[in-house]
Amino acid sequence: AYLDVRSDKSDTNWLLLDYETDKSDTLKLTKTGTGGLSELRDVLDDSKASYAYARVSYSNDKESTREKFILVVWIGPNCKVMRKAKISVHAADVKNVLRVYSIEVAAREKDDLNEDPIVVRLRKAGGASYDGV
Repeated sequence: AYLDVRSDKSDTNWLLLDYETDKSDTLKLTKTGTGGLSELRDVLDDSKASYAYARVSYSNDKESTREKFILVVWIGPNCKVMRKAKISVHAADVKNVLRVYSIEVAAREKDDLNEDPIVVRLRKAGGASYDGV
């Protein structure tokens, strides 16, 4: 699934990893999609902690489109305290597997995954900015 998200030949542009159970520390692939950040935002569960990897496309100008990758660390507003406490340790392991990304997005509310502010951050991280950002 990771390679699908990274591939130009695949329409898949995000994947979601969830814990197998509330008590488990094992992550599993639970969903993939082709509808970008808005679709990803819709499938996040307010009671869970999850990790997502997404391809974000944006235009710098009329001539060019860029694609960058983001890692999302989701901690839903109703996530259990013990799960929240373990996130930083597990996030390091996730980053060892989902290595190639431009920015990390710490999301606590679904609005944290609105595309516009993320694109602004990607432009700044990408170095080449043609719009004075």
